[in-house]
Amino acid sequence: MTGLPAQTAPAVKEALGGGPEPEGPRGNGWWKSDAGESTRRNLALIAVLAGLILIGIITKPDLYGQEGWWISNVWAILKLGSTVGVIAVGMTFVIIGGGIDLSVGAIIALAGVWSTTVATQEMGTFFMILTALTVGVGVGLINGFLISYGRLVPFIATLAMLVAARGLAAWISNKQTQQTDNRTINAIAAESFLGVPLLVWILGIVVLLGWVLLNRTTFGRRTVAIGGNVEAARLAGINVRLHTMMLYALAGLCCGIGAIMLTSIGTSAQAAMATNYELDAIAAVIIGGTLLSGGRGTIVGSLLGVVIFSTITNLFTLNALSSEVQNMVKGGIIVAAVLIQQFRFNSVSLFFKRNRVTAPS
Repeated sequence: MTGLPAQTAPAVKEALGGGPEPEGPRGNGWWKSDAGESTRRNLALIAVLAGLILIGIITKPDLYGQEGWWISNVWAILKLGSTVGVIAVGMTFVIIGGGIDLSVGAIIALAGVWSTTVATQEMGTFFMILTALTVGVGVGLINGFLISYGRLVPFIATLAMLVAARGLAAWISNKQTQQTDNRTINAIAAESFLGVPLLVWILGIVVLLGWVLLNRTTFGRRTVAIGGNVEAARLAGINVRLHTMMLYALAGLCCGIGAIMLTSIGTSAQAAMATNYELDAIAAVIIGGTLLSGGRGTIVGSLLGVVIFSTITNLFTLNALSSEVQNMVKGGIIVAAVLIQQFRFNSVSLFFKRNRVTAPS
């Protein structure tokens, strides 16, 4: 690695599978070190979730006191956030890789509408699912191509795709809601396996696969390397353009899965489905600890972000509070999460050390 700038060494080593740099002789524990930041953040998110549950117990003790009610409510919360959770997995990879995808909601709408046309439904369940997944991956590849080889800014490319995909979905469906009478598709939202709703099973499987892909494969290490330092990743031999395309294709695949789930929930598809899902997914990923600048993030944190937002929605519904107040609370949580990203424990400690005032002798 001779001849490389010193600041690129950690990213190059990470990209080549050498693992993160050691913390140094101080030997800080996980509660202070950079390596333990994700653990600290996840514990904080769990504490927030516990606080929300406590608020629910205080405000609705009659419901939480009913035998077995809280278990069914947990499944309801997870089902509520299942589709956004699947999208958030793909969004986590994109943002860690230094990008952003504003088109995920529109991709879901397009995949859902395309898979529920009369011609597609006549070909059966397998072809409906295949169509949704293919459309999702295909649109994701177009996004990735425009960004990687067309050199468009991710914000502009995916914003344009948001408009185009919604328009194509409206054209295919003739602005009508397309009902599905496929029993297998409709059963996904209605049935359970071993007492767990199928939607929650799908969410769990996608999260598990996403965690393995990010933390136990070369693909995940390269994603972190690209998000942390593109030039270092290129010098390490990573095909940055191709990998970026794969990241957006992965996000599109998650959208295809989400389209199947959302179609099952509503037993229909339309061009207006999944509106603002991109905002929900991005917000969940951000409060889960993924840096908007890329290079750092966790699948577990994103999942906790989704569960927190779903719990807030559930809490407001139980207490018959307006959606306007709910949105304001969510906005406040997003702002707080971004501020926490800017002011980490180590950064604050370093600030005080550098600005320590020496008492006069």
